[in-house]
Amino acid sequence: MEIERKFKIKYLPEARKQCEVWEIEQGYLCEKGCTLRVRKTNETCYLTLKYKVQTDACALVNEEREFEIPPEAYKHLLSKADGNCILKTRYRIPLPGGLTAELDCFHGKLEGLCFVEVEFPDVAASEKFAAPDWFGEEVTFDPACRNSQLIFAQENPCD
Repeated sequence: MEIERKFKIKYLPEARKQCEVWEIEQGYLCEKGCTLRVRKTNETCYLTLKYKVQTDACALVNEEREFEIPPEAYKHLLSKADGNCILKTRYRIPLPGGLTAELDCFHGKLEGLCFVEVEFPDVAASEKFAAPDWFGEEVTFDPACRNSQLIFAQENPCD
């Protein structure tokens, strides 16, 4: 189960310079009732199936199944993906209470676009969450801000 909230950012936090960094490439194969995603994170490849369990008043609750796959399978599936491939750098920034902010800064056609997501252990924790000052507008329920929709953008939709 994945319980998360997603936000735009007001500014890039200095904390990103001292944290874990991942280079991510991903594509989407399906967005019809469920999401099927292929992703390469640094050198590891994954196939992920996600589908909505519920839309809570405060957070999006998904069931998520992720499988490591060989690089050859990743390349083959990526060639079948819809729209554009997403390229981004992810910074995993520790937050109070044992939470982690995953700050994604996009590249290529989406250069300059940044979102931050926070995953929670339960819905109650998501409701109590006080966002840091560098977090901006919440976009958890904005379909235009989903990565599976950003693959069709020809440029940064937030410019």
